[in-house]
Amino acid sequence: MQTNLSQYHLLAKPAGAACNLGCQYCFFLSKENLYHGDSHLMDEATLDRYIRQLMESSLGPQVDVAWQGGEPMLRGLDFYKRSVELAARYRKPHQQILHTIQTNGTLIDDAWARFFKRHNYLVGISIDGPRAMHDAYRVTKKGEGSFDEVVRGWNLLRKHGVDVNILCTVHAANQDHPLEVYRFFRDELQAEYIQLIPIVERATPDTLAVANQGWGGLKGTDRPLYRQEGSLVTERTVNAEKFGQFLNGIFDEWVKRDVGKVYVTTFDIALGSWLGHHNACIVSPTCGEALALEHNGDVYSCDHFVEPDHLLGNLKDTPLGGLVRSEKQRRFGQAKYDTLPRYCRECPVLFACYGECPRNRFIRTPDGEQGLNYLCAGYKGFFTHIDPAMKTMASLLRQGRYADEIMDLAGATP
Repeated sequence: MQTNLSQYHLLAKPAGAACNLGCQYCFFLSKENLYHGDSHLMDEATLDRYIRQLMESSLGPQVDVAWQGGEPMLRGLDFYKRSVELAARYRKPHQQILHTIQTNGTLIDDAWARFFKRHNYLVGISIDGPRAMHDAYRVTKKGEGSFDEVVRGWNLLRKHGVDVNILCTVHAANQDHPLEVYRFFRDELQAEYIQLIPIVERATPDTLAVANQGWGGLKGTDRPLYRQEGSLVTERTVNAEKFGQFLNGIFDEWVKRDVGKVYVTTFDIALGSWLGHHNACIVSPTCGEALALEHNGDVYSCDHFVEPDHLLGNLKDTPLGGLVRSEKQRRFGQAKYDTLPRYCRECPVLFACYGECPRNRFIRTPDGEQGLNYLCAGYKGFFTHIDPAMKTMASLLRQGRYADEIMDLAGATP
């Protein structure tokens, strides 16, 4: 199977790794070590160059202008107003622009919310569940919980009618409470779009003790550059089996009453796999189509591999399209399939997983081969558990019917 880089998605970091919070599991805070002495704020020239090259190199009808961090809102509202103007200037006649931003939500006010609404932004807010679970790791620089400020931001966005979704990380503090987390999002926050992202923090024997202190509490030279290295994990890392059970618990409630009402990205992606499509890089045979742009114009192979070995180049020196479609990036994406252990190649749910993300493939298979995904046990349990329901929904869609009919077939109340 060959990596296809004709279409790609780029996450841009206009404030680099800078953030106003100090979340304990956020190893991206350590990426400040890549740019000692920099302001970590994207300048006007880099913004112009990025937007222009993005429009020039994007082949599809929709172009995503996607911002992430760190905390991207630290760059200020005027910066985003300028980015919208540049996107409108440089877009080709056939291109539709989707503006997106992933934020911790604490800096949102009415002015930001009005701006997001006016320009049809899709805003992702990071919330890890009810107060105790959220505040376990998502804390301020002083170590205080951020729950109240995040929910305030969420409510402001909803008041202004902004398209908003939740990004919930799954970790040691919430892994045993799937329904409490899901029902909080669905019933209290009235969320309709939910992403569930497992926290897996790798470490070596030399870095484990420091990593367990929490990345948000470390500063300067005490915060080493995080790399995708080591076969150990931090105390905050989700347990593999419990991650699968977490997904199963939410799925069982969702499939009985919420299909077509609440969209859980993990379930949508899985249904795509049962239909023969691969709608996300983590479940595709190859990857390489989701890259990262740092504040100074440096482009990296993946948001999870912002480290020196995976630097492709800089926009100032090589046009974005050339970096994205470079031989180095093709090899990066192809390696996902080429390095699959035999255990994975013979797995009955390979079609739904393809080894998941390479960043998590650091344990050994039962027969001792290196390269098994740390989350394998959880994913295998999840994909096996949902197989009957996925087959039913896939069959409904192939007949030109709706997936939510599964709720009637199961005798569930609408």
